[in-house]
Amino acid sequence: MSAKITMDATDRQILRILREEARIPIVDLALRVGLSPTPCNRRLRKLEDSGLIAGYGARIDPAVAGFGITAFVSVELERQQSDELTRFQHKVAQFEEVVTGSLMTGTQDFLLEVAVESLEDFENFLQSRLLRLPGIRAVRSRFALRKFIDRARLP
Repeated sequence: MSAKITMDATDRQILRILREEARIPIVDLALRVGLSPTPCNRRLRKLEDSGLIAGYGARIDPAVAGFGITAFVSVELERQQSDELTRFQHKVAQFEEVVTGSLMTGTQDFLLEVAVESLEDFENFLQSRLLRLPGIRAVRSRFALRKFIDRARLP
């Protein structure tokens, strides 16, 4: 994990604009934040080099891409030892259906966001892939009806 960096209002403004328009030309970005292109580019490179900007990419709408079913799957392992947690994470990272995975506190060890085309595909993922992993004590699934907040930003 990278060290925390100090940002000012201009850096935050650059980040806000890039979240909405990642492909904005540097000249336009500089104009919008009140800088000339060279200092704006210097700030952008600082944010990238620090690791704060981890990369650029297209945001893809899963439903438009044909993945209309989103499930949140809570997984509880039989043992919460470090090597068991790590082994589970490495295995699950290989499943393309898993969009995000988080190590959790409380009664669940992991929360997985799973995107699939149909309920049949979800059942297949669950039965043929996830539940075949060793060391799982319990799995609970909940289906998202509709996403109403999807922020790709910091507060």
